[in-house]
Amino acid sequence: MTSAPSPARPGPVFFVGRAILKPLLWLLYRPVITGREDFPERGAVLIVSNHFSMLDTVLIPSFTPRKVQFLAKSSLFSGVIGRWFFNGIGAVPVNRGSSSAAQEALSAGREVLLDGSVFTVFPEGSRSRDGKLYRGKGGAAWLALETGATVVPVGILGTNRDVRDPRTGKRERVRIHFGAPFGLDDLGELPAGRARREATERMMTEIQALTGQERVDRFAEGSIGA
Repeated sequence: MTSAPSPARPGPVFFVGRAILKPLLWLLYRPVITGREDFPERGAVLIVSNHFSMLDTVLIPSFTPRKVQFLAKSSLFSGVIGRWFFNGIGAVPVNRGSSSAAQEALSAGREVLLDGSVFTVFPEGSRSRDGKLYRGKGGAAWLALETGATVVPVGILGTNRDVRDPRTGKRERVRIHFGAPFGLDDLGELPAGRARREATERMMTEIQALTGQERVDRFAEGSIGA
């Protein structure tokens, strides 16, 4: 894995944006949030979450106790305003159309974690359109094993706003469940491939425990990443 230039750290734009978004999100969705009190106060943290919609990428940074960095399409950085905003919130650009997109994303995430910061990954590699929890890819496991980051599983529910309860016709309540942090130090002596598989399984098991989703032993349609 090649090294990547260190991504920009979240600056004042991140804090101003969160200060504005957070009350708006409360008013719009009134999310139920649990487990934040156990979030590590310092050190590298890899958030691994299930993924239903683009709303997930707004909710996680808004309600995580610490600054969070995540991937964003490189096209969003075009123009002066785009570069100013996405660099200001510490977003990590990735060219999804590139054959090396997965490698670039992992390399950038590695730099964020080695800096002792918080990075978010959706191990499924794509949104779940049917509500099921798909097979996790090994990139998140590689990041955690490579950097020694603490893993925090997150389970999100209710962010697919197209889905309604068939009994009531109402949308599901938005819920964000932060799971108990865990490490992967015990996998250090295993062969690399086996360690990644075991780490990925632990991550997906923890996410499933938070969401109650039905697990599917195949990759999500249109998923990207390693």
